[in-house]
This record gives sequence, C-alpha cells and structure tokens, in this order.
Amino acid sequence: MQPPGRLRSLAVELEDGRSWGAYGSGELLHGRVQLELRGALRLRALEVCARGRAAVHWLESRSVGLNTIYRDYTAYQTFLYRRCQLIPDNGEVTVLQAGRHEFPFTFQLPETLATSFEGKHGSVRYWVKAKLHRPWATVKKVKKEFTVIEPIDINTPALLAPQAGAKEKLARAWYCNRGQVSVTAKIDRKGYTPGEVIPIFAEIDNCTSRAVVPKAAIIQTQTFIARGTKKQKKSVVTSIVGDSIAAGKREVWHGRALKIPPVGPSILQCRIIQVEYSLKVCVDIPGTSKLLLELPLVIGTIPLHPFGSRTSSVSSQYSVNLEWLSTIPEQPEGEHLPLLEPVWGLQTPPGQPSLGSEGQSKFSTFPLAPFCFFCLIFWLCAASPGLPPRELGSFGKYWILCLFASTSPV
Repeated sequence: MQPPGRLRSLAVELEDGRSWGAYGSGELLHGRVQLELRGALRLRALEVCARGRAAVHWLESRSVGLNTIYRDYTAYQTFLYRRCQLIPDNGEVTVLQAGRHEFPFTFQLPETLATSFEGKHGSVRYWVKAKLHRPWATVKKVKKEFTVIEPIDINTPALLAPQAGAKEKLARAWYCNRGQVSVTAKIDRKGYTPGEVIPIFAEIDNCTSRAVVPKAAIIQTQTFIARGTKKQKKSVVTSIVGDSIAAGKREVWHGRALKIPPVGPSILQCRIIQVEYSLKVCVDIPGTSKLLLELPLVIGTIPLHPFGSRTSSVSSQYSVNLEWLSTIPEQPEGEHLPLLEPVWGLQTPPGQPSLGSEGQSKFSTFPLAPFCFFCLIFWLCAASPGLPPRELGSFGKYWILCLFASTSPV
C-alpha cells in the first residue's frame, strides 16, 4: 500500500474554446493533467478520456389493483469518446518525484455534436476524465466538464424565409354562436439570435359581441424520446400583451416588438432530445378556448450579417409588392374598341403615314350582313340532307355568288 498523503492533488485544466469560452464541432480540445505530490509516488498508468453523450430518463407509474407499477424510460446517444494514455500501462511501475507534474493532451472533436443542455428529463453533457492507476490502491479519478455550442447560422435561405399564417375561430357559449375571431400574423424570417427583436405584423378581427385580448409569446418546447415514447415540456420564454379589442373592431400590429432574452440555441441534431422554439399569437376569447396561431422559430448562434439583412428585406418587399397584381382590371383597357374592325379590316397604326387609296387592298372591307346570310344558307343545306342533289347544287351556286358579292371592290 502506498503511504497516505503523497498525492496532494489531481486536476484537469482545459484551455478556453474559440468562442464564448465554449467549444464547437471540429475544434481541437487542448488541456493538461496536473499532479502535485508531497513525496515520491509509484504509479502504473495515467490516462485521460473525453466523453460526450445525451441521456434521457423518466418514470411513469400506473396502478394495478393495490399495487403501483413503474415503467422506466431511458435512452442514450454518444457524441464523443476519445482516450489517451499519458503514462501507458506496460506492466512496469513508474516513479514520480515530489513536486508538480503536468501532462498535456489534445483531442479532435467530431464534426457533429449537440449543444450542451440541462433539462427536466434529460441532458447533453461533455467532460474530460483523468484516471490515476497505482499499485495496490484504488483508482484516483477527476472529472472536468466543458460546454459545447453547436453553431447554427441563420444566414441561410431556409432561415431567412418569412413566416406567415392565419386562423379563425367561432366563439360559442351555451351552444349559441357569438361571432368569429380571426388572426393573421407574419414575421420577417424564421431564424433569430438571442438579443434580437422580432417585429410582429398581425391583424386581429373581432366579430364577436365581447372584447378580446391579443397576446404574443415565444415558447420553448423540450422533447425527450425513449423507447418510442415522447415526453414534452413547454415553457414561456417571453411574452407581450396587446390592447383590448372591442366588439366588432379590428386591431393591427405594425411590427410590434418582441425581444428575445438570453436562451440556449435550438437543438435539432440529437436523436433523443430536441429543443424547439415557436412564436405563438393568441387571442383570449371570454367564455371559450383561446385562438392560437403558431409560427416556427429557430434560435441560432451566428447572427444576421448585412447581406442576410438585405436578402430578408428584399424578400419581404417582394411579398408586399405582389399587391400590385390586385390593381389589374378584370377586362383589358382596350375592350371598348370594335372587335370586328381589327380582324376584318386593315387599320393604319397611330403615328404612321396613311397609304392612300392606291395602297389599300380591294378586299379591305368584309360586310357582316352578306357573310351571315351565306352562313345561314350553308347551314340550311347541311341541315337538310333530304334535299335532291339538283337543289343542293343550286344552293351551292348561290353561296358562291354571295361570297363574290360580299368581296366586291368598294
């Protein structure tokens, strides 16, 4: 057995990450294991391990007679597992003298990680653990946790796209209709970062006989998945309350501001834990359930840059500028012009010199009455299959004469 008190301390120190004192996927994790000894220490091995995983756990109970049965829901997902032998275990004993000893190490983080998270029924944690193996002694362990923030760039087409929706609800009380409440809402884009302000454009129509109150809130939804079962926890991040809308009135929000407080980013890359956000616009209707309109949000880590801002504003202006389509008249502006004249006669375009009587065609006019007359004769011939061939021949000769007369020179 080793004499007690020779190992004064065992610690793991990590260098700060590149951003916010945290680490991201693909980065290098640098650190060192520190040993302080009061005297010479014999040891077999010193190893360090980097771990990262998501864990989910909750219990559900149900009564069966007089007994209560509990069902366990547990799931794990590993993101990081790296090991490094600082002093390898080769079967020999290594002696360290009294004093301070440092052993540096470096780990390459994977390209896909999930952001660190602590929830009611699960967590995503990352840590580095050092183990000191000594002959005839228990293994000495020390653990150092670190934070991972998976970058989410909101400057992507999917997250810059505007979000809009509309809903309506019929207010009822004791099986009597009290009117309808409708809400239409829009936001400039889907992706935001903490600290930004979301301008909300909304229109609430109150066609009921009582006053209603509009509200808006950012909702965080935590979803835990284990053994094919989901368990959710929803919480309000921040909210605003609008002015009361009297019966038969309309309220319009021209960019009502809702600021995002410091919150964790969305978690979308984990199989068993998901953290999602949404903007909910609701209307409190007395005597009945609320009218809810939900728009999806993604809370990212990389803020909007000027190019993305211009892209978002252009897309917003494009959606607004489409209103010019509603100003197009149902009928063309030239519908009052004669329909037969451009078809059957040759017209001189405005601003062009006239061709005169010599330049006009002999067949520039096609009278409508003779044309309709010979169409009637032709129809009578076709509708009278019992007529003798001689009479049909006379009808045909008359049709040719009518055509010749109608196309005679003016």
